[in-house]
Amino acid sequence: MDWRDDPGGFAMSDRELLGSTWSLSEGTWWSSSFTGDRASWGAGLDVLLGMPEADEDRLCARLVELVTPLLESIRVAPDKQIDELERPCEMPDGQRRVVRFRARRFGDPRTGGLVGIATAVGSGDEQALADVTDRYRLLVELSPNAICVHQDGVAAYVNPAAVRMLNAGSAAQIVGRPISDFLAESEVPAARKRIASLSEPGATSGRVQIMLRCLDGRPVLVEAVSVRTTWRGRPAFQVIMRDVTAERAAEAALRYQAALVAHVSNAIIATTRSGVVTSWNTAAEAIYGRSAEQAVGWPVSDVVGAPLDPAALLAAGGATEARHLRADGSALTIRLSVSQMDSGFVLVCADETALRRAQQHYATVVDALDEGVVVVGTTGLIESANPAASQILGVDETNLVGSPAAAWSLFDEAGGRLPPHTHPSTQSRRTGKAQNARLVRTARGDGRSVWLSLTSRTLNSDEDPPHPVVLSFTDVTESRAIREQLEWEATHDPLTGLANRTLLLRRLNAALHTRHRSSSIGVLFLDLDNFKIINDSLGHGVGDEVLRVVAERLRQVTRHHELVGRLGGDEFVIVSPDENEPRKVQLFTEQLRRCLIDPIEVDGRQLHIDASIGIVLSPPHDTRRASDVLRDADVAMYQAKKLGRGRCVVFDVRMRTRVQRYLHLEQDLRHAVARKQLWVAYQPIVDLHTHAIAAVEGLLRWRHPVYGTISPTEFIPLAEETDLIKEIGLHALHSAIRDLAAYRTRRRLDLQVKANLSARQLDDPHLLAAVRAALHETDLPAAALCLEITESTLMQEPAAAREVLNGLRQMGVKLAIDDFGTGYSSLAQLHDLPLNTLKIDRSFIAGLGGSSDTETLIASIVALGHALDLTVVAEGIETAEQLDTIQRLGCDHGQGFYFGKPVPIDELLETSSVGVGVQE
Repeated sequence: MDWRDDPGGFAMSDRELLGSTWSLSEGTWWSSSFTGDRASWGAGLDVLLGMPEADEDRLCARLVELVTPLLESIRVAPDKQIDELERPCEMPDGQRRVVRFRARRFGDPRTGGLVGIATAVGSGDEQALADVTDRYRLLVELSPNAICVHQDGVAAYVNPAAVRMLNAGSAAQIVGRPISDFLAESEVPAARKRIASLSEPGATSGRVQIMLRCLDGRPVLVEAVSVRTTWRGRPAFQVIMRDVTAERAAEAALRYQAALVAHVSNAIIATTRSGVVTSWNTAAEAIYGRSAEQAVGWPVSDVVGAPLDPAALLAAGGATEARHLRADGSALTIRLSVSQMDSGFVLVCADETALRRAQQHYATVVDALDEGVVVVGTTGLIESANPAASQILGVDETNLVGSPAAAWSLFDEAGGRLPPHTHPSTQSRRTGKAQNARLVRTARGDGRSVWLSLTSRTLNSDEDPPHPVVLSFTDVTESRAIREQLEWEATHDPLTGLANRTLLLRRLNAALHTRHRSSSIGVLFLDLDNFKIINDSLGHGVGDEVLRVVAERLRQVTRHHELVGRLGGDEFVIVSPDENEPRKVQLFTEQLRRCLIDPIEVDGRQLHIDASIGIVLSPPHDTRRASDVLRDADVAMYQAKKLGRGRCVVFDVRMRTRVQRYLHLEQDLRHAVARKQLWVAYQPIVDLHTHAIAAVEGLLRWRHPVYGTISPTEFIPLAEETDLIKEIGLHALHSAIRDLAAYRTRRRLDLQVKANLSARQLDDPHLLAAVRAALHETDLPAAALCLEITESTLMQEPAAAREVLNGLRQMGVKLAIDDFGTGYSSLAQLHDLPLNTLKIDRSFIAGLGGSSDTETLIASIVALGHALDLTVVAEGIETAEQLDTIQRLGCDHGQGFYFGKPVPIDELLETSSVGVGVQE
């Protein structure tokens, strides 16, 4: 077999040199691969080994058999070490010759082999042969490789290395035992097959890896070669074994490292000492856009697109950041580190292009924000600040960076200064918890105050404290001012600047529910008297100025802890939180009235006002709500108004009951007509000359489903105040006309009906049409209807009243002035009004018998009425004495309980003490 075509063999010049050298002696050169599958030799080897003219395969097998111990020992020997081995060989003539093999290693232990010379030591010398045998045995005994000879499947010999490999105490523990005891169970079939294939002396198996089983059961992986030999004259097998456990572990580690290098995201580049690329991993291909074939063998500077001297970089610290180029010319930002190895350098290149681009984009975005952004490090010092932060704080970035964040003076919304350990950035650094939208005030660099909405968050909460934090803040000074203005406008009266209802209720509610309150709270409800007259007569501009003056006077007379507010219109409220003595409250209200009654000068006019004041004292533990207290104060004020204005009334529970009744009646009165709760009662009016019923007066009555019969003195003023009088007045008028028309027809009576008109009804433009329609529908003669208007009503708007009364008079309706003597009408006014009847107020009749002056007044009224050609009626006659006097004084008609109480019309004749005139 020849290695001339094998680039892994030794050089041709080496073989020629060996051949020329060994030709001078009785020997020849030879070579063999470590695997034993390739060999070559010089001329004469077949004769030297006693195999003249043997074919190449037999000669190759015999050579490998003889030098196998050298193959195993020199494989692990240092470079250039020369070993020798002497082996006996049988000659064709039966003689034995000792052949000495001397060799050294070429190449590496995996792909290389041995090259050496073979020479004859001597022949026929028994002592020499014995010496060779001893040397061979010594070589086997000292061999680092385990050697075992087995015969008939049983171990016949093991060297010390084999004893150590199998973890035995001595060779006796191994010799004599089946070799299958030392093989893993799975290895036995293959081992038998290999042994069976070695049928010729000198036959050698290929190198295989097998798993042995030590005496202690521990497995060990070995590389083994089996050679057919003889032992004590009989065929046997010599097995040479090398423990490859550590080697395979190293190979696995190398494979892992190779896989790691191949799959890491960083480029790993190996170079020679001169900077030529020797290794280029997959990540380097991806980062630089060059394949390994395009990079290996080229200077590293060329393939990374930038000057790069690994030795200089290592001397400068071994790490840097550089700008490299991809194969397509695009720029790369590379974080570069270098390490030295025996043959050169290893470069680790991390592509941070995307990271740097993201950081640049982030920095650009942060710099473009209107929101201030400041990064505070773990030491509490400011590490960076964007332009917005400098602008908001009025401090240059150079002065901000490096300064302690806790040095800022921060104030809360109440104006209190925040201690440094409570600053949002300090708390976030210490606890890792975010501080969101904290509203704080600080001073700018120019001294002006600025309000900030500040948020503090950690940059990495997974780390141990103290944490680096990022502060973001927005200047809310302007928006806060706008919000405060809106808040002020929402809680204050725009005309006077006083607290409005919203703020009054809020503050009052807070005062009422103050914990452990020990004093009473006084609430004063003021309503200006006569203000409506000023507002209506002089205009709203004057009225507004009066309200502003009143507000200012109330401010001046109240104490700093008392709250003054305007509810609207001419209603004001004062809340005093510490009023324990009712007497003091009374004195305070008198002081209020004194400050209000002073003249108010507006546009050259001196105006005079007063106030009705309702007072509520809320004791500790009062469970009322603020709105309830305010309502009760309003009730007391309303009572003060009813007492004659310019009065002060302290609230009690009975007032609330009356007001609640008032409210219920007001609501129910709105539905009384539809629910048929209102009806008309009739009281007779008697002709004092004939003693017959001349007319009846229709008086409205209300039968309430809960309160029973409601007095007209209660619900008629209520109807007038709520403007319901028009609706129920027309209902009463229609009912009276309808009832009387039917009664006249049924009884054939000549009877007149009298109905009352209020001041509000005189303002009704539909009054005349309603009266005309009612008369037409019932066929009642207009002269049978007499409408009564009180004297005070006529005197309020005499011109307007005259126009309405003239319209009724033209229709044929009779008219009467009621309650005469209680107003201030003049003779001229009475003369101008189209009246038919004058009714003397009942107060005069009730006064008869007590004073002669009363009779004189009644006589004067009767004379006045007769002078104006009016029928005079006396109201309220209840006794025979009153009747006698009235008749003596000349009254025409009389009305009162003496003649009959108001009743339904069908009961009129049964209850009346007089008769009724019959129609002719």
